[in-house]
Amino acid sequence: MEIIRKIFLDKFAKIAFIVLTVLYALILFADFIAPYSNTYSNRDLSYVPPSKIYTINEEGKLSLPYTYNYKRQYDPDLMQTVYKQDRSQKYFIKILPKGERYKFLGIIPTHRHLFGVRQGGEFHLLGTDINGRDVFSRLLFGGRISMTVGFLSLLIVFPIGLLYGGISGYLGGIIDTLMMRFAEAVMAIPSFYLLIILAAILPSGMTSVQRFALIVVILALIGWAGFARVVRGMVLSIKEEDFVQAERTLGASKMRIILKHILPQTTSYVIIAMTLSVPSYILAESGLSFLGLGIQQPDASWGNMLKEAQEFTNILYRPWLLAPGGLIFIAVLSFNLLGDAIRDILDPKSTVRR
Repeated sequence: MEIIRKIFLDKFAKIAFIVLTVLYALILFADFIAPYSNTYSNRDLSYVPPSKIYTINEEGKLSLPYTYNYKRQYDPDLMQTVYKQDRSQKYFIKILPKGERYKFLGIIPTHRHLFGVRQGGEFHLLGTDINGRDVFSRLLFGGRISMTVGFLSLLIVFPIGLLYGGISGYLGGIIDTLMMRFAEAVMAIPSFYLLIILAAILPSGMTSVQRFALIVVILALIGWAGFARVVRGMVLSIKEEDFVQAERTLGASKMRIILKHILPQTTSYVIIAMTLSVPSYILAESGLSFLGLGIQQPDASWGNMLKEAQEFTNILYRPWLLAPGGLIFIAVLSFNLLGDAIRDILDPKSTVRR
């Protein structure tokens, strides 16, 4: 596609595109890439630090990558539990080892994972959390929620916003005035506080899937109004074009003119708006889950995983728990860079060129 070719001419946009492609590939194949399942837990390995990978053996020679298990000990001097490596047994890192059973892409039953160690070994690339769950694996599974909530919301926001703004702008008059006043009333609602209130009154027995679906709907129902106003402004100018007047003269219905001839003219803006809107939805879901009002444990999302890192001692002594925050930052920055590049490509009036 021409757009992708032009994106690759911009070095920042190219990096952002590659990063997002890798992130979505990781979460798509999370079951295969993750060495452990989303439900795996070993309470005896709470807060285990990341496994160290060695490629040099005791004789100083090159070796296949291997690691050691950690032993849990109590340090009386520090008065806390510490982990030390058990160097009595090596565990070589294998490609496509047998592990927990799952369905590849939700279809093919298998027990092969991308990497891991033999039975009896523990390999935690980014350590574990308080419940002994593998952080790296949960990052992949949590990304399925955090990285898809935006696109699912857009499936509701943009059809509503396009149709609402198109009808309002084309019909004009008192109908336009009433429709826009309603949209402005929706925009006046403080969205984040509304989300907190609605999430707080949800029944405690709801599953994370139900909560996720409701979060998507809530985000969509309060996000369409601003988009509809911009579309309405574009329609006001487009409806005076000659091709629209010709269709009206030929007797085409109003809805046909709106759907077939006017709204397609807003495609460039829609693409730009979609790309720039996704980060706000990612941040909204992460914020709710961080506050404990979104996706609930034991299901993972980057927001509820990051909640554990809010304790000062965890930030100092267990920095691997900050990994979800790093991924949120990378994903949001990448979407913004990509959105800016697409805006420069599709908007002929843009004066900002890289």
